Amino acid sequence: MLSEGGVAPGFAGVLGWPLKSTLSPAIHNAAFSEAGLPWLYFAWPVPPAALALAVGGLRALQAVGANVTMPHKETVLGLIDEASTEARAVGAVNTITRDGGRLIGDNTDVGGFREFLAADAGYDAAGASAVVLGSGGAARAVVKALDDLGCHSVVITARRPQAGASVAGVARRVSTSVEPWSAAGALVPAADLVINATSVGADGRDPIPGAALRSGQVVIDLNYGPAVTPLVERALAAGCSAWGGVGMLVHQAAGSFRNWSGRPAPLAIMREAAEDALAGR
Repeated sequence: MLSEGGVAPGFAGVLGWPLKSTLSPAIHNAAFSEAGLPWLYFAWPVPPAALALAVGGLRALQAVGANVTMPHKETVLGLIDEASTEARAVGAVNTITRDGGRLIGDNTDVGGFREFLAADAGYDAAGASAVVLGSGGAARAVVKALDDLGCHSVVITARRPQAGASVAGVARRVSTSVEPWSAAGALVPAADLVINATSVGADGRDPIPGAALRSGQVVIDLNYGPAVTPLVERALAAGCSAWGGVGMLVHQAAGSFRNWSGRPAPLAIMREAAEDALAGR
């Protein structure tokens, strides 16, 4: 049966573990409703050992698609039929779209961060120096976006040197280097752009306590709960332009919506849903 708009009922969701908290259902269900799509979006906690079964379920049940979050973004590459240029470059998938019997992987985190910088932060990263805290999937997407935008230099601070080197390898044009996590405090003051791509902040901690921040810097904490993390609060007090992670979350979700539906994303509705869900926590 088709809806009035000629679209069949369907479903999508997010695969993650342990997936204790996610705004994605609120964002996408609001978008589907606004667009008149007869689709529903769910949260699917999937332990790593069951990921292959879950991906097979997307195929067997003919899901519209799925989002993929920690810790599955890299592993899922080996379980799909095709990956976009963006996903291959980053080495991670955050969006799966079903095309007939095939599952196509993409990484909308990269475009989401680019769009967030331009549309929300109003920041041109060309020629900027950046420090990226972390060496996981989010850091990989951020470094790829900064490389695309013509950033001058990016320093990745990582607890595991090998993981940091892997993140640095995502860049093709920008000058990159990897430093130990302990060096972050000394590196941050000179940077134009500081991005926290770790989960430290969602737990109420500051990832770089004591690191000097200065007026004119742009500080972004990709964590979105709480709405104002300790790092964002301290950066605002220091006169920085500071942002939490809701903007990137909404823009990457918009990319997923466009992949699944072939339609423009209702960004304002998606942002409102995200903010309402955060306020209700």
